[in-house]
Order: sequence, then C-alpha cells, then structure tokens
Amino acid sequence: MAGFARDYAEGETVPRHTHDRAQLLYAITGIMRVTTDAALFTLPPARALWLPAGLPHAVAMPRGLAMRALFLRADAAHAGPAHPAVLSVSALLRELILAACAEPMEWDEKGRGGHLAALILEEIARAPTLPLAVPQPRDPRLRRLVAALATDPASPQTLETWAVEIGASPRTLRRLFHAETGMGFARWRQTLRLAEAAAMLANGTPPARAAAAVGYASAPAFGAAFRAAFGATPGAGL
Repeated sequence: MAGFARDYAEGETVPRHTHDRAQLLYAITGIMRVTTDAALFTLPPARALWLPAGLPHAVAMPRGLAMRALFLRADAAHAGPAHPAVLSVSALLRELILAACAEPMEWDEKGRGGHLAALILEEIARAPTLPLAVPQPRDPRLRRLVAALATDPASPQTLETWAVEIGASPRTLRRLFHAETGMGFARWRQTLRLAEAAAMLANGTPPARAAAAVGYASAPAFGAAFRAAFGATPGAGL
C-alpha cells in the first residue's frame, strides 16, 4: 500500500488514465467528480471512491480539492469490491488514510506502517457502500448532454430543447438513454440531481439550499425524492 497526497486548484482536472493498482480516492476538503466509462461519481468529504486496478477514469475538481489517496497491491485489493463503489468513511478510516499518507514511501511492514495498512484493509472491507453512481452513456451526443447537466444539474431544459442543441431527434435521445443507461431521461436527471445534492449535504450545505441548487422548486418534493432514493431524509444524510 502506498499513500498519495495532493491539493488541486478549483477547476483543475486529471484526464482519463489508469493505474496498475487498486485505488481509494478520498478528499479531506472539496468535492471531486470521477468519471468512468460506465458511471459518474460525485464525492464530498466523508465519502471515498474505490476503483479497481486498470479501470480508466478522469477526475475533476469543481471547487478545489485536498486529495488523499491510497494505492493497493493486488494482494491487498481483495479488501475492496470487485467494481467501482462509493464507500462511507468512518472517523477511524479517515484518520488511518491521513496517517498512511504521512508515512514514508518505504515503510516497515512489521512496524507502524504495516499496522496502519492492516487496519485500513479491515476498515475498507467493513465500509458500507452508497448508491451514488450515475450511469454514463457512450454515445457522443449524450455525453455532451450529460456533461452539461453535471455542470448545471438545475438546468430546466427539456429533452426536446437538448435535441435541437446536440443535433438529434427527441425520439433518438429517448431510445439512446434507455439503451445506454437503463433509464429514461427524467429518471436519469433525477438520479444525477440527487447524487449532486447528497454530495452538497455531506459538505455541509443546508437541505433547502441543496434542493434549489439541483433544480427542485420545493423542499418537500426534494425530501420525498431523497427518501425514495436513499431511505433517509436530507437532514439525516447518508
């Protein structure tokens, strides 16, 4: 296991790339968006993203980010899921990540570094997963649409308006959304909005402000959608 610490400026990005090792991405401040070929993940502090080895992904920092990451050898990666997943980070796991990132690159497997690594693997294996993945389409036209909505999830534009902008008929876009994400446009947009709102809530944004920021006209409507999706109220969080 190796720790990695770096601070990124607002708006900075890391282009699509892969790693030979499994990776646990965690931010002590800021929000990051991680895009794989199959899904978009928006992560605030107190959440981490598990990425298996060899999985292509890109990272964006819309508000600046203090990232702390762990890279795990194949013999340690069994502690995490076989697929990308958002993990809830306990207070203990947070402190272990920070401690591991402060260790020298060549740490003693029989000393403090080894004890930290063993505890980290236990905590990763115990960490609850959270349903915060937003399916990503492959079609270039839909990619432009979903990128724009990720930047502005409150956008009220209809699928008909998007169709004019990206040069495809509404019928084609509806068919592609179902074929490539497994859901219709309205449901996909709601999934995106709720994932973005969950990240804002975890970052300390009040529920009413988070609801307005992602396009909900009323707090009760937002609360009902949030409870239906996550089984918890916006005030309770995830």
